Amino acid sequence: MEYEIVRPGYLTTRQTAAALGVTPGGVRILVHRQQLTRSGGSPRRPLYKATDVAALVAKRAKQSAA
Repeated sequence: MEYEIVRPGYLTTRQTAAALGVTPGGVRILVHRQQLTRSGGSPRRPLYKATDVAALVAKRAKQSAA
């Protein structure tokens, strides 16, 4: 079940996965590799800062263009 209300500026795991083009498991791997940091929520339903996700999207786009 997704959050009914998410604070502005934060994304759920599913929203983060969609923005990055990965699965929710891929988001967990990015956290484990310290490429993305949880910024709230609960252990079972973490939230991520939209600015952190946008920065990672830009970084990945730059790397794939090179």
